[in-house]
Amino acid sequence: MRILHQATGFFAVALLALNTTAAHAASDGVKAAPDAATTAAHAAAKGDGLLEALLTELERSQTQLKMNQVQAPYYIEYRVNEVEDLGIEAAFGALRENQHIHVRVLRVVVRVGDYKQDSYFARGQGETSILPLDNDPIALRRQLWLATDQAYKAAGQALAEKQAGLKQFSVDPNPVDDFAKARPVVAVEPTASLRVDEAGWKKTLQDATSLYKQYPDMQSVTASARFTANNEYLVNSEGTVTRSGKTTYTVQLNGSAQAADGMRLSRSPAYMVARPEELPTRDALIGDTKKMLETVVALRQAPIVEEEYRGPVLFAADAADDIVASLIGQNVLGHKPQLGKPNRTTGAFATSYKTRVLPNFLSIVDDPTLNVFQGKSLVGSYGLDSEGVKAQAVNVIENGTLTNYLVGRQPIRDFPASNGHGRAAPGSFPGPSLGVLLVKSSEEQRAEDLKKKIIQMVTDQGKPYGYRVETLGPGNSPRLLYRVYAKDGHEELVRGAVFSELDIRALRSDLIAVGNDPLVSNRPGGTPTTIICPSLLFGELEVKRADTSKDKLPDYPPPPLKK
Repeated sequence: MRILHQATGFFAVALLALNTTAAHAASDGVKAAPDAATTAAHAAAKGDGLLEALLTELERSQTQLKMNQVQAPYYIEYRVNEVEDLGIEAAFGALRENQHIHVRVLRVVVRVGDYKQDSYFARGQGETSILPLDNDPIALRRQLWLATDQAYKAAGQALAEKQAGLKQFSVDPNPVDDFAKARPVVAVEPTASLRVDEAGWKKTLQDATSLYKQYPDMQSVTASARFTANNEYLVNSEGTVTRSGKTTYTVQLNGSAQAADGMRLSRSPAYMVARPEELPTRDALIGDTKKMLETVVALRQAPIVEEEYRGPVLFAADAADDIVASLIGQNVLGHKPQLGKPNRTTGAFATSYKTRVLPNFLSIVDDPTLNVFQGKSLVGSYGLDSEGVKAQAVNVIENGTLTNYLVGRQPIRDFPASNGHGRAAPGSFPGPSLGVLLVKSSEEQRAEDLKKKIIQMVTDQGKPYGYRVETLGPGNSPRLLYRVYAKDGHEELVRGAVFSELDIRALRSDLIAVGNDPLVSNRPGGTPTTIICPSLLFGELEVKRADTSKDKLPDYPPPPLKK
């Protein structure tokens, strides 16, 4: 990152003045706009027509935005995501999508009131609009003007509704500021752009999905690529001016079929990276597609799990990443409760602050400043969050105890300031989000030793086998599940299972060992995130047979493979 206030010469002097004067201005509302700060901000934006238009209209809004019987805003924010997106999809050897998108999404936030109590309520969360792609300053500023006017009117109404709602409480049940102050930052990075061989990827995806002809029982075979460059601009009335860009490259395979009894079976291997050179080559992707199709065919012939099993279950790192994402990742986000709710936050860990949520040999840190792990790029990495706050590593769970939540500039009890985790998808309001969530252990074991351990456990319990999960699907249901036999350690693929007790209690009480094989899982979404977790061994979980009674086979055969 090129952070301008760390530069030398003119920019260092100007931006030092900006940070000093704007820090004082932050407590006084939007009317304080020192000349030094304005000069430095425009110097940083010079040559970028969009950024210059944002700053010019922000200054005008600061001085002119005022309605009768409504307070002047104390905070104004403009955030723009300029997104360039290429989507390609092939099915059964034929191209069925080739879509280019180039759009600028504006989010305007106007806050009325003060940091203690403001208009963040219902309709007071900002307005979204689409900006012109051309850097015509008048066209850009007119769109900004209209969106700012709408956001201001909505903020005034929202504050009135909020204050009326609070009157029903004799004491504020959650006496936490509505908005946290943050040190102004000026950081203008180079913009990002896509680097991709579009024609080559079209051909590769078509070739990969044409393999369906060798597997006539497949009902669906698709391959897709989505390549995105997202340049985010942020200016606010506190003096923050940022521009940052990042790219993500995603390729996904999908194959599905039905077993003879109607059970639906699918596989969906995916690759997501921040650098295009990390994507699989054409030959590698063809090989992975063939492996995926052969796995679905094997699942069709695999036996169904028994009615009920309770015992040790080993999750490979790929499956463990999904467990951590759903059971931990979503519960360590510090969301402010609804108006009138006394809780610290929401989710399963809402009342778990400073209590044990994992075995004491496990710790978890979210470190968005980490951009590479074991040579692999991490899409959850960032330098500044969507609120202009510098990213920082946060020890979320230490030796099994929950010690922190991830928060942005919307405080929660015991967490009055942002820890750099306020992120937003284009056009949405910022909220707490993961960056790079990393699971660490003080007692890691070799992956092969975990398999020996599960064999010893089922042997001691007099069971013929235990279970090993390779991958999970929606709802943490196993997609690739193997019986591990106690007698000789051989594995047998099975299908049709669900976990009925895979929850936060199981993480706390039944997780007994972890491997030394951490796997990077880059995950798409409104804000890309990364989970890094090794394999996990649970001492006892219940594996049950899924209800597939409603699955029906097609009523007539597919069309012939030859014309």
